[in-house]
Amino acid sequence: MSDKTLPSSRSVDLTAAPFHLGVEDVEWVRTTIDSMSLPEKIGQLFVNHNAHFDNAYLDRLVDEFRVGGIRHHTAPAAEVSAVVRRVQERAKVPLLVAANIEAGGDATASEGTLVGSALQCASAPDLTASRRMGFVGGAESAAVGCNWSFAPVVDVHYNWRNTVIASRAFGDDPDVVIDHARAYSEGIRDGVAERPMALCAKHFPGDGVDERDQHMVTSVNTMTTAEWDNSFGRIYRNMIEDDIASIMIGHIALPEYSRQLRPEIDRILPATIAPELADDLLRGQLGFNGLILTDATHMIGFTAALPRRELLPAAVNAGCDMVLFFRDPVEDLEIMRTAVETGVVSAERLDVALQRILGLKASLGLHRAQIAGTLVPDDDARAVVGCDEHRAIAADVADQTVTLVRDTGVLPLDVDTHRRIRLICPPDLLRYGAPPSYQGAMRAELEAAGFEVEDYPPALPKSFAEILDHVGSSNRDFGKSCDAAIVVAGFHGIGRQSSVRLAWSMPFGPEMPWYSAEVPTIFVSLGLPNHLADVPMVSALINAHAPTPEVIHAVVQKILGHSEFRGSHNNKVLCGLTEIL
Repeated sequence: MSDKTLPSSRSVDLTAAPFHLGVEDVEWVRTTIDSMSLPEKIGQLFVNHNAHFDNAYLDRLVDEFRVGGIRHHTAPAAEVSAVVRRVQERAKVPLLVAANIEAGGDATASEGTLVGSALQCASAPDLTASRRMGFVGGAESAAVGCNWSFAPVVDVHYNWRNTVIASRAFGDDPDVVIDHARAYSEGIRDGVAERPMALCAKHFPGDGVDERDQHMVTSVNTMTTAEWDNSFGRIYRNMIEDDIASIMIGHIALPEYSRQLRPEIDRILPATIAPELADDLLRGQLGFNGLILTDATHMIGFTAALPRRELLPAAVNAGCDMVLFFRDPVEDLEIMRTAVETGVVSAERLDVALQRILGLKASLGLHRAQIAGTLVPDDDARAVVGCDEHRAIAADVADQTVTLVRDTGVLPLDVDTHRRIRLICPPDLLRYGAPPSYQGAMRAELEAAGFEVEDYPPALPKSFAEILDHVGSSNRDFGKSCDAAIVVAGFHGIGRQSSVRLAWSMPFGPEMPWYSAEVPTIFVSLGLPNHLADVPMVSALINAHAPTPEVIHAVVQKILGHSEFRGSHNNKVLCGLTEIL
């Protein structure tokens, strides 16, 4: 076996970036590891997804599973804070507490502030929106005890059909991604102030090149090594130079680099279990000294690669220091314990992983905060979650980022000449066909502006005969009964289909824009930016990015001409249809 095929036990320097530990902190790391039993060491490798909040479950996480970190499911702020406090007070070693702070504080607490997606913030005239999104997300997350941001997302939206990161990426240009990720990171640091928060760039080696979703299949970054170096390689070099504390590895293959780094390779694997990518490329070539963790290990892009008894040790041996989420905690812990006891994962490799895990905790001062009893803020700190100041920021970001992609001259609408509006909200089939939650808010805003609003269709056909009756109805009748149509869609999609496109209730469904040549038809997306591909016939298309009250208010004001469209868009939003604009 050549040296290059040995499991990664590359050494770590805890005094260097991104840890910057002093002598006493390094000593805490070393003595804590030395005092641990093997089950305690194994538990530190895992980040649990807290979907349950009952005390018995939480106590088992700490007492039996001994996890190194948690990422809670969104819940009311008081409940999240209580969960974090219970596990932190019970844990021997303080826990990393993560949140997906990709759009503000909404993924931390259910009443948190959704400021805007990465794409939305990058649609603003400058970097301020991205910085403020990070600020709000950091402040609201820290207020309930979080200390680890699973962001910034530094993927690049190269393929307009890729919808898993279409809204989550800052754009389709590496320089744009670098600038906005840096602004976001500065905002996080400003927002948390006295409570340090680690950042985690994701998803190495880079999503957005193919159109598939790693939640369902191992996706493939098909770039050549030179293309990758000038794109994702440059992005991650910048993140590392900026002291990013951790990097999340995706279940994404990078075949050209795998073959270059290890010519003898006989199977291309996702980066999470590919040592040539996690170790040779990220650790060696890019010089990353921080913590590496896997993306969620119940995603099929990971689980379908190998049997789980091989997968988990393979991820650690490839260079991953932490494993994101159990599939079954008892089974997963047993797999890792057996791997260490049999030497599949060496004691040296385990020790290096633990140094990075505890080194990250020490860099945040968690060991000192544990002694001081300040790991979780007091209850009054939660006043910042969803506060008026943060809602005002969200409103300002909405005003800056609502983007007019296409207009044939129909805007602005005049209430006097277009008073009668048919509001059409196709059901989001990825949300199990539930009526859109934003429909009522959109109707209320339009009515407040003076429009007469009718939801259309009043009822969906129940049989094919009713569909044919609808198809045979008079176009002129539609035009006589309304002055304009506004179609509002809030499609999002992760983990159910790879490339999400606009979907209607049924073939030839009555809400489909068959009427676009009869009355002015305005299409508003409160979600994905790729709908121009499916509705190029509309009179105007607006990408508004998010279904928040602030965004919906801004949309109506801009439709009326009371506020100018200030957002911009990248070329991927055009879906290759430049000839129609």
